Amino acid sequence: MQSLVLASTSPRRKELLQQIGVPFTQLSIDINEDVYLGEKPEQYVLRLAKEKAAAGFDLLSAAIRISHVVLAADTTVVCDGKILAKPESQQHSKEILRQLSGREHIVMSAIGLHSRDQTQQKIVTTKVTFRPLSDAEIEAYWHSGEPQDKAGSYGIQGLGAVFVEKIEGSYSNVVGLPLCETAQLLNQFNIAFWQDSSNVGAESGI
Repeated sequence: MQSLVLASTSPRRKELLQQIGVPFTQLSIDINEDVYLGEKPEQYVLRLAKEKAAAGFDLLSAAIRISHVVLAADTTVVCDGKILAKPESQQHSKEILRQLSGREHIVMSAIGLHSRDQTQQKIVTTKVTFRPLSDAEIEAYWHSGEPQDKAGSYGIQGLGAVFVEKIEGSYSNVVGLPLCETAQLLNQFNIAFWQDSSNVGAESGI
């Protein structure tokens, strides 16, 4: 059976994989996440998921590549056809949340798996509707510290849940890893879920 490596240090993705009982190790990667000129959101997340998985695989030692599969993902928020990335400042966060206030947006995730023999990607979208937000709420939410490292400047699994009026589609996709589709891809790489997931954490020397 193949062993799984998560090319991400995201605590949210770690928890989601643990939830479905997949043993894995983690490694940190660093790639350029700038959007290319004219690149559509679907193209952007698929490209990043593919590049992250390939970058993670390249970090593995040659001796273990035959038995390891690397999983990576990228999640972005899209409103009016534009990518809303992580906020660069408090003012930027306010602008993003005002744009999302009282309306629908799309959360888009791409999953990428890479092994010695194959690569696969899949994209998943979820519609999220926010209730109207007051400026005071937006201000207080920034000072909570939660929106500062999140695409779209909010976390549905945390304090930002109070903004969400409705979702259509995968909840885990909005958190950062669509579990149904991830499990389907893992099956293609002979990695089973519902295993003992106690063997998780950063792995050194790979």
